[in-house]
Amino acid sequence: MIFPQKLTGSILIQVVVFTSIALFLIGGLVNWGRLLIKTADHQAARLQSFLIAESGTEYYRWHLSHDADDYQDGTGIAGPYIHNFKNKDDITIGTFELTIAPPEPGSTLVTIDSKGSTTNTPSSHRTIRTELAFPSLAKYAVAANDTMRFGEGTEVFGPIHSNGGIRFDGIAHNIISSEEYSYKDPDHSAGDEYGVHTHVSPQDPLPDTPLPLRPDVFLAGRTVAAPPVDFDGITATLSDLKTKAQNGGNYFSSSGDQGYHIVLNTNDTFDIYTVTSMVPAPDHCVSGEESRTWSIQNESLLSNNAFPSNNVIFAEDHLWIDGTMNTARLTIAVGRFPEAPGQYKDIIINHSILYTNYDGQDSLGLIAQGNISAGMVSDDILRIDAALVAKNQRVGRYYYDPPKDGIDNCSPYHIRDTITLYGMIATNQRYGFAYVDGTGYQHRNIIYDANLLYGPPPNFPLTSDQYEIISWKEIE
Repeated sequence: MIFPQKLTGSILIQVVVFTSIALFLIGGLVNWGRLLIKTADHQAARLQSFLIAESGTEYYRWHLSHDADDYQDGTGIAGPYIHNFKNKDDITIGTFELTIAPPEPGSTLVTIDSKGSTTNTPSSHRTIRTELAFPSLAKYAVAANDTMRFGEGTEVFGPIHSNGGIRFDGIAHNIISSEEYSYKDPDHSAGDEYGVHTHVSPQDPLPDTPLPLRPDVFLAGRTVAAPPVDFDGITATLSDLKTKAQNGGNYFSSSGDQGYHIVLNTNDTFDIYTVTSMVPAPDHCVSGEESRTWSIQNESLLSNNAFPSNNVIFAEDHLWIDGTMNTARLTIAVGRFPEAPGQYKDIIINHSILYTNYDGQDSLGLIAQGNISAGMVSDDILRIDAALVAKNQRVGRYYYDPPKDGIDNCSPYHIRDTITLYGMIATNQRYGFAYVDGTGYQHRNIIYDANLLYGPPPNFPLTSDQYEIISWKEIE
């Protein structure tokens, strides 16, 4: 009899092999599941840390709304400041740590770093940096309290707003807005026109025909019926600047003559002169203001002064200004109180004002109770690096008569070549460095200084008494 051969151990080997494979796979699945859970926990902790960090930022915004000048979290001592974060059951589940950088002198920009973390996974922290500031007039390239006209040859880089209507026939690289939905354009005999409109061919339709986009003129668009800009608060700003100049700044009372002339120097000093006479107006030449040329003929040196520690200069007289700054921040204002029409004080710029640095290190604010003007004998090529505010009157150039009937009148000063304004303009009355008869500056470039949004000149006029978020980003 023949018996079958025994296959000893073969099944056991297969069992062992497949069991090992199964265990390996199960182990991998377990580790993978554990990793998924760990990753999910980590992501959940990171998200929770982020939300806690945001809560820290919101907490300090609330704190500043109740105490706008407290940058030490109510403690009176240097930070950082740590707060527990609790859930709805009043159980602490994390913390946020606040590091607060107060504003530079004359600025309102506050920087808050809020670091959030959970109690269970403190290593999964996240930090948010938020910059807060009171919005100021320096957020606009041009802000006006009157109807405005920007003629052909004007190119503007930055937002423009007027509480009146705007006729814009140049090129706008940012949004143009008006408080008016429609208005009567004083330079046009037709009916009411849109608050922001152009006469560049094809001329805009009248309301209520829909406004075309017109990207050839309004590269970033336009807005009508926008919220107004408050010009009334600038009076308080001027009065406050006078007080600051008298206490830690440079204050100059009436000159007893035509006014003062300040020349800015790159070594953080300025020369101040007393203006004793102006250039006489040529025969038959009429400037727009009492036939004065607003151009210096004679002056005498008064003193050389260091830039003040609080960055404020105030004069109770007319002021001519020019020169160059280097790593300096100043606000220079003129006015006489109590305010009265006919006694307003002006700022005159006939020669260039220049920055050395265009990264925000240099910043100049010029605030006039009356006008900010270019006089008759102003530079043919004129550049003004500054934020300009005319509280009661206008920013512009006076009208100087062209030759007529064989008479030279104001020639050759009735026509100037190019003016470049780098900074911003706020004007209560209608702005203008050129006129419809071709006199004035033939080319007008208005370039908004974007650094003003984050760091306007010291003590610059504000448009709100509430902090707004200027920038927000996660830094770790």
